[in-house]
Amino acid sequence: MRTLIDIPEQQLKDLSDLCLIEKTSRAELVRRAISFYLARQKQIPAAAFGLWKERQVDGLKYQEQVRSEW
Repeated sequence: MRTLIDIPEQQLKDLSDLCLIEKTSRAELVRRAISFYLARQKQIPAAAFGLWKERQVDGLKYQEQVRSEW
């Protein structure tokens, strides 16, 4: 799929410099960046799921305590 995006001049220059260093096209670097971003986003919900399961705290009491500080 082709798409049209606006990229700030400084980012475009940095991207072009990186292309020269890595000897690859801008399109390839953009594809890699998108893949990296999507993979990272998929990990975020899993990292938080069950975060408090080992704590011996009543969730409602904790919530009320924290909100009372406001």
